[in-house]
Amino acid sequence: QVQLVESGGGLVQPGGSLRLSCAASGSIFSINVMGWYRQVPGKERELVAAHTRTGSINYADSVKGRFTIARDDVKGPVHLMMNKLKPEDTAVYYCYAAGVVNTNQYMYGNPYWGQGTAVTVSS
Repeated sequence: QVQLVESGGGLVQPGGSLRLSCAASGSIFSINVMGWYRQVPGKERELVAAHTRTGSINYADSVKGRFTIARDDVKGPVHLMMNKLKPEDTAVYYCYAAGVVNTNQYMYGNPYWGQGTAVTVSS
């Protein structure tokens, strides 16, 4: 099976920066989409940024110009550089992988999620 492990969350002051990373493990040949979602209590999980293996990138409007997603290769890892952080960026951030192909060339139908890493932006 596939596991996603995130790192890099924490407490930061408004205007500060944090870098999140997510590594995938398992018998992986490639991953089509890797990205980040975030969730606050009482709200639905929302897309922050996504990166396809062909290089297409999407950002939520609320983070454009402040966050940058980067990916090392078709199997990850994926990173999220968060600059100019605001209190409203406070959330649990989840790594996401979809279109995972294993070394037997089988594509898993369901996406995979990391366990989540908390980001708190507060003075």
